[in-house]
Amino acid sequence: MKRLRAIMVVAVAGAITLGSCGTTGAGEGDVRIVVTTSTLGDLVSNVAGGDATVEVLMPLGADPHSFSPSSQQVAEMNDADLVVVNGLGLEEGFAAVLEGVVADGARVLELGPMLDPIAFGLDDHDDADHDDDEDHEDDGDDHSIDPHVWMDPVRMAEAATIVAAELSELDPGSGWTERGAAYASELQELHSEIEAELSAIDHSDRLLVTNHEALGYFADRYDFEVVGTVIPGGSTLGDPSSEALASLVGTMRELGVSVVFAETTQPSALAEAVASELGGEVQVVELFTGSLGEPGSGAETLIDMLRISASRIAQALGS
Repeated sequence: MKRLRAIMVVAVAGAITLGSCGTTGAGEGDVRIVVTTSTLGDLVSNVAGGDATVEVLMPLGADPHSFSPSSQQVAEMNDADLVVVNGLGLEEGFAAVLEGVVADGARVLELGPMLDPIAFGLDDHDDADHDDDEDHEDDGDDHSIDPHVWMDPVRMAEAATIVAAELSELDPGSGWTERGAAYASELQELHSEIEAELSAIDHSDRLLVTNHEALGYFADRYDFEVVGTVIPGGSTLGDPSSEALASLVGTMRELGVSVVFAETTQPSALAEAVASELGGEVQVVELFTGSLGEPGSGAETLIDMLRISASRIAQALGS
């Protein structure tokens, strides 16, 4: 997807509940927001409080790479005061729609490019502190840039402050800044919690094999290395060849990797096949990556989603 141009930034959301076509929230404010993913919907709702209404287009469990909006949802995007998207090529089914929405004058916030995006396959973790002057920018090709920014709570804390600042310009005095700062603080606390939980994993065991390249930001933040994926590339729409799967099995065998991390938004059959080929004690562990979880899953919010996925990684690799 081409990066959106001439973007006007504002974001907001209300309390989130499950709807038939996606996640909907109703706040008390006059601002109406449409958000593409459930992860961003939860983030903006925490900044908005009850001062706005939000519609999240993708239902819980939907794969953000393959979801396409209905004609009714396109109309809702055009009627909204703001459309919030991840960008960086994540919402592949929205590409033409978003271009049309922007051309029609809609206000769009594309958060991904504002959060220090990294290229796919990043494996340099020498800068453990992620200094502010660190430059992860690639050559501008969205297809080579990783869109999965929400898997890093530190970047999401920055997203909360960005949303709050822009909302303050749109509607001063509604408490956006205070709520944004409070939620950013929660995400920073989550980062410290995850960092402490993962500290028990030996450096030699910090090797990840994933369903697709969804954990690049997590790996970059917490000093892991993604050594292989079941589906090639950063989209779930790829089709692995038998040669590629055989190569992955060989890599896992050579490195002694005994866990494949699958995803709640994708069938695990291919991951199970890779594990079966290796035999022995190879585990397939399901993570929440592309969507919040259903009620009762323990991953109903962005913070809970990141916490439970990090915990499952810690348990699988630290045992």
